[in-house]
Amino acid sequence: MRAVQLGCGITGLVCAEHLAKNQKIEELILADSRTEGAEALATRLRSDRVSVRKIDATDESSIRSLLKDGDLVVSSIPGELNRKVVRIAMSAGIDYVDFSLPVNSEEDFSELLRLGERIDSRVLSSMGSDPGISDILAMHGSSKLDRSDRVHVIDGDNACAEGREIFTLWSPLEMIEEATTPAAIFENGEIFMVPPLSRKETYRFPEPIGDLTVYNTLHEETYLIPRFIKTLAYADFKIAIDDNFVEFAEVLRKVGLNGLEPVDVKGVSVRPIDLVAALMPRPVDIIGKVKGHAAVVVEVHGLKDGRQALAKLWVMMSHEEAYEKYHSNATGYLVGAAGATAAEMVIAGEVDEKGFLLPEQVPSDKFIRRLAEKGVKVKEEIHILD
Repeated sequence: MRAVQLGCGITGLVCAEHLAKNQKIEELILADSRTEGAEALATRLRSDRVSVRKIDATDESSIRSLLKDGDLVVSSIPGELNRKVVRIAMSAGIDYVDFSLPVNSEEDFSELLRLGERIDSRVLSSMGSDPGISDILAMHGSSKLDRSDRVHVIDGDNACAEGREIFTLWSPLEMIEEATTPAAIFENGEIFMVPPLSRKETYRFPEPIGDLTVYNTLHEETYLIPRFIKTLAYADFKIAIDDNFVEFAEVLRKVGLNGLEPVDVKGVSVRPIDLVAALMPRPVDIIGKVKGHAAVVVEVHGLKDGRQALAKLWVMMSHEEAYEKYHSNATGYLVGAAGATAAEMVIAGEVDEKGFLLPEQVPSDKFIRRLAEKGVKVKEEIHILD
């Protein structure tokens, strides 16, 4: 099997290191526009099965050339670029896994589902931590109840980074978008939007994280989970954002520095959001300087034996452990390990359905077992509430 790891930032490198151990992969290409991380990993792996290639993921012809004669591509590039890559993979007829795919409307997924009906490969999207692990935990938790009424996905992190007041532990571009875009809420069969960072609450995460302020933001789970748990009346996603980043995001939004349309700056055309993201530290730049814990919690509320019940599931990891064991941070490791788990299931034939697939269609027991083998164990509790 010839596999391509497209995108070798902090999440892609984690995924690639796991894939390099898979004996069914005869050739693994590490592809990125910046090759320093990929080259460092290739040196550390010391495998003649692993090679590095410089690639411009915005260039469609380059992507088509890269995927030619491939069997599997795992894409960990920013989600907006995956809109193009997923269609190229479909037309090339190769298996595909990505970590996120931006959702702007229900039509986004409907179109991909229609395209998926005509392909003979497995295209598995949104298989990072959240989305990805979160969706699978929602399905797994729902299976523990007799009826599921509400799902809440809550992402929490109490990280601090040495010498940094404003930072993010994954793509700066995606985090800026998330914090400055209206948030989606699913209620009674419909999606409605609320202003950016306008809904917040204090949520108590499992120790040692504890209480954090979390905000509703735009995320794939709000669109995906109700598609598969038909009884839901409500679903949302919240993420912990510290005060510094909240203030930063509000300034960006007010002056338009989160803009996606190019503007002319002394004869140079640049998107404002790209400029801001370029000025922020990349997650790989602060590896080893981050302390704290990251967690993804999923709450499924419903009925069990005629009584109100809560299925609560979560994963958690410290940034120190992620660095010591995997040369990553916890956020990057959770995303990369989840993506590698999905890819391994595709390779092993444990995802046998063909077409455009979502995390909710992955066998949850097999996924959770494979994820535990990578040091990410799912905790779960069932609470009877009345």
